[in-house]
Amino acid sequence: MISIRIRIGRGGAGRLSARILANQLVILALTGVIGFVLFAVAQRAELDRAYEQRALAIAQTTAAEPQIQQAMEYGGGGDVVQTVAERIRTAAGASYVVVTDLHGIRYSHPMPALIGKTVTDPLAARDGRPHVGIDQGATGRSANGQAPLYGPTGTLVGEVSAGLPERDVLGELWRELPTFGLYAAIAVALGSTAAFLLARRLKRTTFGLELEEITGLLQDREAMLHGIREGVIAFDPDGRITVVNDEARHLLGLGTALGDRLEDVLPDGRLRRALDGSLTGTDLSVLTDDHCLVVNRMPVALRGRELGAVVTVRDRTELVGLLRELDSVRGLTDALRAQQHEFTNRMHTVAGLLDIGDHDAAFEFAVETAGAEQALTESVRRRIGDPLMVGLIVAKTTVAAERGVRLVLSDDSALGEDPPHLRRLLTVVGNLLDNAIDAAADGPRPESGREVRLSLLEDIDEMTVRVADSGAGIPPGAADAVFEDGWSTRPDRGTARRGLGLALVHRLVQRHGGTITVSEGPGAVFTVVLPLPDVTPAPRGALFTTALPAGGDLG
Repeated sequence: MISIRIRIGRGGAGRLSARILANQLVILALTGVIGFVLFAVAQRAELDRAYEQRALAIAQTTAAEPQIQQAMEYGGGGDVVQTVAERIRTAAGASYVVVTDLHGIRYSHPMPALIGKTVTDPLAARDGRPHVGIDQGATGRSANGQAPLYGPTGTLVGEVSAGLPERDVLGELWRELPTFGLYAAIAVALGSTAAFLLARRLKRTTFGLELEEITGLLQDREAMLHGIREGVIAFDPDGRITVVNDEARHLLGLGTALGDRLEDVLPDGRLRRALDGSLTGTDLSVLTDDHCLVVNRMPVALRGRELGAVVTVRDRTELVGLLRELDSVRGLTDALRAQQHEFTNRMHTVAGLLDIGDHDAAFEFAVETAGAEQALTESVRRRIGDPLMVGLIVAKTTVAAERGVRLVLSDDSALGEDPPHLRRLLTVVGNLLDNAIDAAADGPRPESGREVRLSLLEDIDEMTVRVADSGAGIPPGAADAVFEDGWSTRPDRGTARRGLGLALVHRLVQRHGGTITVSEGPGAVFTVVLPLPDVTPAPRGALFTTALPAGGDLG
């Protein structure tokens, strides 16, 4: 079996893998930077919310201080509010703790000059609920928390506003960013490693081809596959169909077969075994319902790795038909040449009798000779009504006689003038007689002489054809294999390939719902039964079979 091995240069391998790796690294770097920035922004927002809650907690702690509550509701506290508020601000590390009454007048502030002044913004805690946010005040940008201030009697008397400086938030963020950066660097490193491994795998998968080369190969492949008049099927190492061109779909009757296995699209038989490699050899002949095909399977390997197989399928239907007709003409020519030789001998005999003056003997010899030929034809016509079948049998009888075989039409044969299955009958009878004559001529010579017996019987319900020969017969256990494409006990002869005739007969009979059987052992007997009436048109397979009176061998 031929093995196809692909060799590809390595010139573009580095460029392709380098381009893939560089692009992936750029993508990883960009995504890492963008992720880092987004994470920093998100963490900054989270820190702002955390510090706002801390500022609110400071404000709520200050608003819960009893001294401040009493001073704000009853007054007379002097510097109590400022003193307590500054103590809390210093202890909490806040940028400010401001206590205001309901009129917005400050009672505490880290800048004493602003005490007694009115705040510019309206009081947010008038609604009795806490508030948080970012404040741009006199001390700078701060995370702000505002809590309502209630007096000892539960009356809303003011508001406490506390702030934490933004530098604390930024400081916390800068302390966390290196950790985030380390995580991002690890992610980029892992991604880069994965990108490098992926680039190497792609390099091996594409066999070092550049992207432009892969595109060109694909275009060339499609143009070649669908432009040639030969079926092409490719299989992967698992036996799945990866490529099938239009000609293969036409010849094999495949639909959308890509990705399927052969057993999913073709029934079991010689065709499937030839395609999947079960049958070995070159130029395997396979018959289908419409075509005579030649199948070749070639494994494909690249750098020691099995990639599957490629199968080519050629249509030899017309060629086999022409070869069949050529062998038929040759057989007819040989028969005519032999008859001419015999006729010459007879004429010489008549001429000799006339030379010696024995006119009566010459006349009797001429009448006897002409009567023998006429008697043969009349004997066949009494049982067979169709002239084509009569011509076929008479011609086969002459061919058989030249090979030392006697062809006998059984007494119980009966065929009408317009029999059903005529096209099939000519094919079946012609092929079976050819095989039988060959078998009888090449087999042992019995005491009664080499003989082939033909029986044609047209009944009400069925048509029966029986051909028996005196040859060596079918080997034990080969009764089924004899009908497979290519089965033959004899080598090819001339231009005709053996092993097709019986397969063709078997396919024709089965297609019409008939049966064909053969006996094992010496003296093979083939029996074909075709049901009636004939309602199925003759298949295209009949186009490459002969209906000539004398034919070559396909069996």
